[in-house]
Order: sequence, then structure tokens, then C-alpha cells
Amino acid sequence: MSDTTSATRSSRRAAALAGALAIALWGSLALLSTSVRRLPPLQVLASTFAVAALLGGARIARRGRGGLRALRQPLAGWLLGVGGLFGYHALYFYALSAAPPVQVSLIAYLWPLLIVLLSAALPGGRLRARHVVGSLLGLAGVWAVLTAGDTGSLSAAHAPGYLAALGCALLWSAYSVLQRRFAEVPAEALAGTCAATAALGLAGHLALERTVVPTAGEALGLLALGLGPLGAAFFAWDHATKHGDLPLLGVLSYAAPVLSTLLLCLAGRAEASPQLFAACALVTAGGLAATARSAPRPRPGREDDWLH
Repeated sequence: MSDTTSATRSSRRAAALAGALAIALWGSLALLSTSVRRLPPLQVLASTFAVAALLGGARIARRGRGGLRALRQPLAGWLLGVGGLFGYHALYFYALSAAPPVQVSLIAYLWPLLIVLLSAALPGGRLRARHVVGSLLGLAGVWAVLTAGDTGSLSAAHAPGYLAALGCALLWSAYSVLQRRFAEVPAEALAGTCAATAALGLAGHLALERTVVPTAGEALGLLALGLGPLGAAFFAWDHATKHGDLPLLGVLSYAAPVLSTLLLCLAGRAEASPQLFAACALVTAGGLAATARSAPRPRPGREDDWLH
């Protein structure tokens, strides 16, 4: 194996681990969000992304005088970053206010499958059967856990919320896939993106909401959200989508809602059910299907070459 091939595989593994970290942190989002549900959503968005911006600022400060150069990126990069982070969360909060949350989640969680499909359009991209099978199994797992209760029937009155949820799926999948075009931009640039997202959230909060002073517990919840699922997770996802296997990341992303439900059960905020265990099995099967590789064929005259 050449040094270049070995380095490429090592980089892919590091990116996959970064993606797994982001997904694990997103699994804690629902549990942590229960501590701030009294606060207006745009106030939460502005506060948590301000914390994320400070986290990115700390990363830049560690690089010394040259750290600020990390904020430089093309205008298209800024538009993609702010559009992805602010646009997704603004649409998601609106969807939750206009349609039942379970139906919103079912629609919004089409984004992992869309990542698998859209990644095939990238230069050198290729849609593999194992990724499609894995993503469909993951999608089935998400549906199993989210439909454990009564989801209700679709209603035309909730159409704006459904469209907003679909917009979430399209926007986040496009953001994740298009990140590959800005692979040379360091993750520290997200500090500026998070600051812009926080500023837009603050403007929306001041225009549309009434400020609620958080309690000490709510302040800790905001801090935890900003450092974890709405902070470090985005920096990890940035590295993963720029340097990793996008279809595989899409399949693995289905673990987030299942992990979220498991954490809620452990915290006593939800009850375990057969559907939850079925969802875990389906998501695990999807991950195994997506990572399964057939043994390479030995080259003529080197029947044992594949062992090396």
C-alpha cells in the first residue's frame, strides 16, 4: 500500500470519527433542549450560537497572530454557512410552530437519505447500492422510533409546516454536500459563521419575541447546548463533510434520533418501547450494510494479494 493511499484512508477514518462525534452530540440535543423550553426559540438560537462563536474564537486564539486568517473564505462560503446554520434552524422552529412535532421530525429526517443521493452528483461521486440500502434501513429505524405513538393524520392546515420541514431536509443535505467544495477552508472559519447566525437570531428575537430572563439552570442549559450539539458538533461536522465519506455519514446520521430517544429514556423523560429497540436494530443494520465491503479480487498471478 502506498504512503498516499495510507494517508488518504487515515484522513477518511479521522473524518468518519469527527462525523460520529457530531452525530453523538446531536443525540443530546433533545434532552438538553428540555432545560430551555421555557425560553423563546430565537432567543435560544441567538444565545447558543453566540456560545459556539466564542468556542470558535478560542480555537482561533490558539493559533496566535495568524489565527484571524482562518476567518477568510469566499463569499459563497459565507452564504452557504450562514444559510445552512441559520436557515435550517429558522425553518425548523417555524415548522414546529405550524405542524405536529412528530410529523415535522419524520419529514425533516429525510436529510440523511438526501445526503446519500446528492453526494453522487459531486465530481468523482458514485452511488453505491450498500449506501442506499443502509440509508433506507436507517430511515425505517427513524420512522419506527418516531411513530411509536399516535402521529395523527396529515392535514392540509399544517401544509406550511410540512413544507418548512421539507425545506429543512433539502437545506441541510445541500449544505452538508456542498461543504466539499470548500474543503480548503479551515473549520475555524465557522466562528464567523456562528457569530453571523447569532446576530441574525438576535435580530429576529428582538423583532418577533419577548425576552425571557433565564434562570441559573436555563443558563447552564444554554451553555451546554452552545458547547455541544450547537457548537462542537458543527465544527466536527464541518471537518467530516469536507474530508469524509459523505454517503456513509448520511447513513450514520440516522443514529442521532435513536440515540436522542435512548437518552430521554435514561433520563426518565420518555418510556422505552419495542419500537425503540426495533429502531436501534434497523439503524445498526443500516450502518453495517453501508460499511460492508466485498473482498477485493486477487490480481492474476497474485492469488494471495488481497491478504496484504
